[in-house]
Amino acid sequence: MLLKALRHWREQRAVGRHAIPDALWQLTLLRYPFLGQHSEEDLAELRRLCSLFLSTKEFHGVDGFEITDEVAVAVAAQACLPVLRLGLAWYDGFVGIVMHEGEVVAQRRFEDEDGIVHEYDEELAGEAMEGGPLMLAWNAVAVSDDPAEFDADAVYNVVIHEFAHVIDMRDGLADGVPPLDSGDARERWIAVIDAEWERFCERIDAGEETLIDPYGAEAVEEFFAVAVEAFFVAPAAMRAEEPAMYELLAGFFKQGPAG
Repeated sequence: MLLKALRHWREQRAVGRHAIPDALWQLTLLRYPFLGQHSEEDLAELRRLCSLFLSTKEFHGVDGFEITDEVAVAVAAQACLPVLRLGLAWYDGFVGIVMHEGEVVAQRRFEDEDGIVHEYDEELAGEAMEGGPLMLAWNAVAVSDDPAEFDADAVYNVVIHEFAHVIDMRDGLADGVPPLDSGDARERWIAVIDAEWERFCERIDAGEETLIDPYGAEAVEEFFAVAVEAFFVAPAAMRAEEPAMYELLAGFFKQGPAG
């Protein structure tokens, strides 16, 4: 009882020290409309989690990029949405968040089945690594304040994508299977996501238009991350197009954003 009271006191103090001003919170909800499609109770909890998130994570701007309150709260609000019911402990494995103004070019190399080494450059808007830090490009996170430029059909969300990888890697593996309560639950998860991923890849190979980003065909862990994007950003469309994945994610995240 004493430990619980102490933890509550510490959380309350952290929330107070990192309180988000009303004007900034409302601006964030306007800029990312999918956040505002939740109940007042959920939004109050999301705001509280954001303050706790800001009290435990360290933002670092690269090459002069300034970490303003608007930047930090925009990232925090989108990062905390997936763990609204799960709790911030899912993000305990890292502290640092590195912010760039634009995409980062990373040098990659891999060895194929014949032993030949291939090198190439990859442009990244974000990257999550086990143990951190997590990298984000602000130009992929920021949205325009001009309502005329708002795309209601856009599903892409780099913050949710990378934090989905953090959730996936909590057990040390990036495999599209987050830590689950039991071996049976893990087997059921794998049965669903593998079947849905194979069906998704077939649709991509056939040239079909998909709500979920085609990048999900790269690997099942990427399919998980882009499916989580769609689940939170366009839940009604996700439920209509990918009902099995929607139900799988709804059960895990303990949320039903489509209503």
